[in-house]
Amino acid sequence: MHESANHKPATKVIHAGQHPEPVTGAVMPPIFTSSTYVQESPGKHTGFEYSRSHNPTRYALERMVAKLEGSRIEEHQDPSCGGFAFASGLAAISTCLELLDAGDELVAMDDLYGGTNRLFSRVRARSQGLNIRYADLADIGELERALTPRTKMVWVETPTNPTLKLVDLRAVVKAVRARAPGALVCCDNTFASPINQRPLEHGCDIVMHSSTKYINGHSDVVGGLLVCSDLKLCERLRFLQNAVGAVMGPFDAYLTLRGVKTLAVRMAAHNASAMTIARHLEKHPGVERVVYPGLPSHPQHALARSQMDGFGGMITFFIAGGLEPARRFLESVRIFALAESLGGVESLIEHPAIMTHASVPPATREKLGIGDGLIRLSVGIEDPDDLIADLDRAFALAHAGRSPAAATR
Repeated sequence: MHESANHKPATKVIHAGQHPEPVTGAVMPPIFTSSTYVQESPGKHTGFEYSRSHNPTRYALERMVAKLEGSRIEEHQDPSCGGFAFASGLAAISTCLELLDAGDELVAMDDLYGGTNRLFSRVRARSQGLNIRYADLADIGELERALTPRTKMVWVETPTNPTLKLVDLRAVVKAVRARAPGALVCCDNTFASPINQRPLEHGCDIVMHSSTKYINGHSDVVGGLLVCSDLKLCERLRFLQNAVGAVMGPFDAYLTLRGVKTLAVRMAAHNASAMTIARHLEKHPGVERVVYPGLPSHPQHALARSQMDGFGGMITFFIAGGLEPARRFLESVRIFALAESLGGVESLIEHPAIMTHASVPPATREKLGIGDGLIRLSVGIEDPDDLIADLDRAFALAHAGRSPAAATR
């Protein structure tokens, strides 16, 4: 292994947790598709029995992300250093929730990815009897009022999807340790990626990623990850990953690891282009308001500067005029693809109220500020000048009340 805990992230994404393949010396780990492994004698094997439980390709990805997130667990203590890969982000969250007993209390960020909200409120509140209390965790006073001695888990998302609120992770951990000792603090770090933010460094117990997004970065694999840095918690998650069985397959693990190798250079491009575009949008007459952590106008800009190493590729803005201009705008872009998801090399655009957050009740969306004029951008790695020209053209059509078809005549 060529990895050191002192290496910078751009070095870790190449070497962290990786070994040359021992038989051939292959630099990249092969795709091990075998479902089972030969044993020398009953119970005597090389560390691999069955691929739900152990897979070398999955281990390579899990070790990589664990070390990127700053797990202190070493490979001789756990084969994946405290990292766990799943078939989707929601599979990762579902397995994480199995750390809770029936009827336990979960305090969650009010502004969550719609799928997380749906899993908590419409599935686990029923099937697991979880008592779920939503609170604005950006307000530590509100968090303190939501916590009780019965709280067993706190679920944080920062930046949030889609309103890009930030949560002060150190303050949350401090409040939880004081008011609900023993509760696990879990952070969805999908929007930031471990290049821009590492929640374990701020005291969180578990980090979650939808690896579909920035970790993989090429919009061709669905997956999820959990990382922890405490060995006893790691042992509990290893049991649950195997017992629940929602593991990532070897092909997906290989592709995701391949994507990770360029994570540092991709995030540098995402960060720089998003900042350029956010500044442009903030001056555009067709925009009512821009939300981007890198802008001084963001109410938590100071927190972003202290907690994050970069501000990410996600921008939320409110188009003037509401739903109809928003619809025409979304129909008029040409480089930005109108599609759900985010974090790929290509730029995407979507309407959360209709698309990613449609499962969130309308009253909740209104309370969170997810209105009809809200548009979410996932800024890719294309030339930012081309992206700005694409947006400006769409603004002109949207506010002229013209359809894309009319613009081509």
